[in-house]
Order: sequence, then structure tokens, then C-alpha cells
Amino acid sequence: MLTAREIMTQSAECIGENDSLTQASQMLRDLKVGALPICGEDNRLQGMLTDRDIVVACVADGGNPNNIRAGSYGGEKPVTIGADDSIDEAIKTMQDHQVRRLPVIDGHQLIGIVAQADIARSISEDKVGDLVKLISS
Repeated sequence: MLTAREIMTQSAECIGENDSLTQASQMLRDLKVGALPICGEDNRLQGMLTDRDIVVACVADGGNPNNIRAGSYGGEKPVTIGADDSIDEAIKTMQDHQVRRLPVIDGHQLIGIVAQADIARSISEDKVGDLVKLISS
């Protein structure tokens, strides 16, 4: 069985907890991704920040993304997966928490991200529809 380490997108870049949402949105654009891990001063994962968080929770409420720090999001313990956990465990975790991306942790170190698309590329075509249905329901 494949593990998270084998299918993940490596070299996940973090937005610092003290960086602004403007900086985060620029990183999202430059990296062509929809979510970034938020890392603390100690380089430990603090949470996840999505492009939707910036638009819905900041801009739509009249907030100034230049003045709001990324660390003000992701206050809950982030949902993660271990590097050596199976794809089945990743799917179950995504389903249980209704998320489409999982930071991959090795010890306390963030080493990558497993996205729904990473899993879809690694399983049989007949199971991809079930994956999307499970996570999106």
C-alpha cells in the first residue's frame, strides 16, 4: 500500500504566522496553490490558510489584508497525516474532517502536502469518484 510520503507534493512552503494576508495571497498566486501551511517562529505547523479564508473571512468583512496576520487563522489544531500513513488513512482523515488537503508530518517536521488530486492520481479510476463523493459530502 502506498504511503503519504510516496504520493505527497514535496517541499511545502509555509506562510509565517506573522506575515500578512497580503503576503499570503501573493504566495498563493506565485505558487499556484489554494492553501498554505501556517508555520510558527519555531517552524512548527500552526494551521492552514486558504484563498477562501482570505476572501470570505477578511476581504468580505471589510478587513485590510495588509494589517491582518496569517497566524490569526488556523487557530485550531491542524488536521495532519503521518508520512508513513497509508492512502486509506489519508482518505479516512480527509473524510472525517471534510478537508481536501493534508499537511504531511514526519515527527514535528512538515515535509509535504497530500491533496485530493495526489490521491486521485494514485488510485484506480473507478475509485476516484468515490473519493470525491466521500470528501465532498
